[in-house]
Amino acid sequence: MATIRRYVRPEQLRVFSLVFLILAIFLFFGSQIQGYFSVRIFNRVTSDVAIVAVVAMGETLVLLTRNYDLTVGSIVGVTAFFVGKVVSAYHGLPPVAAFTLAIGTGALMGAVNGVVISYGRVPSLIATLGLLAVYRSILVGAPTDKIVVAHLLPPWVLNLAGASLFSIGGFYVTPLLVIALAVLVVFHLVTRYLRFGRRLYAIGSNPEAARTGGMPVDRTVFLAFVLSGALAGLGGIMFLVRYGDLTVGAAQGMELNVIAAAVVGGVGAFGGYGTMIGALLGAFMIDLLDLSLLRWLQISDFWVGAFLGALILLAVTVDSVIVTRLRDIWAKGELRAGTARESAAAGKEEDGGA
Repeated sequence: MATIRRYVRPEQLRVFSLVFLILAIFLFFGSQIQGYFSVRIFNRVTSDVAIVAVVAMGETLVLLTRNYDLTVGSIVGVTAFFVGKVVSAYHGLPPVAAFTLAIGTGALMGAVNGVVISYGRVPSLIATLGLLAVYRSILVGAPTDKIVVAHLLPPWVLNLAGASLFSIGGFYVTPLLVIALAVLVVFHLVTRYLRFGRRLYAIGSNPEAARTGGMPVDRTVFLAFVLSGALAGLGGIMFLVRYGDLTVGAAQGMELNVIAAAVVGGVGAFGGYGTMIGALLGAFMIDLLDLSLLRWLQISDFWVGAFLGALILLAVTVDSVIVTRLRDIWAKGELRAGTARESAAAGKEEDGGA
């Protein structure tokens, strides 16, 4: 048991369980749905997962600080619609400029969230619930036509959606998937090795202790919301590339999928722990379930949403009961091991003195 505790953490067990569940979902629905293991299904899932995963990794940064960002769906919709209108009017705009515009727009809205929550001291659930409606209302009330049409978009947008960088046995690796993997690598390194990442975990574990210890809590939470908005903005242009035709209702309700992906992926609903890999796996599982349930039962999006809500409740319950218990067991084991090492060291010093 001591060896297991030394090399395996409760968070890693959560990742292993997610991989097992994803395999189980594949096997179950593969036996129920004809043609389930087709290349087409794989390519569709990975394209959709790439968008949700990017936004979920931004949400993870906020969740780690014991906050929530409910505006991510609205930010994705506003950014996708705004950038779609801009590139439709200016076909000469380079792709890099369009992506920069999307990320900057999302970061600006994330900064508004951060100011209200970090410096205005408004609880994140209340603030982002209100701002969610504000951002969507701005989009609906904008003095322009309420649709982005695919055939008016520049060719690079349409080509990027169906592009394949390379294929493995007929399975396409798309630019959207590569973007998601690049975000995963960058923010995994940020949360694991940079001081900013360690502060996120410290603040989520005990905000008051972090503040007492001199940590810049307000600034760190503010930056977490800015980055969450920036990644939602990136998700917005990916959404535009993926779907092309948009209305002002674009990405409405996506925040439910994003939070479900993060929480199911093992990110603490009460802050302090979680990984970007878990958020990615959670996004993959959520989208796989979404697509599979719609094909298997032919049910409406309403019931899929209800299922995702129940899944969030189940994940939070598991997190509160089972994972917390495992973490206590690991902590007690490490404490006993540390005490044993100190006793052994003290015994050696006494023998040496004698």
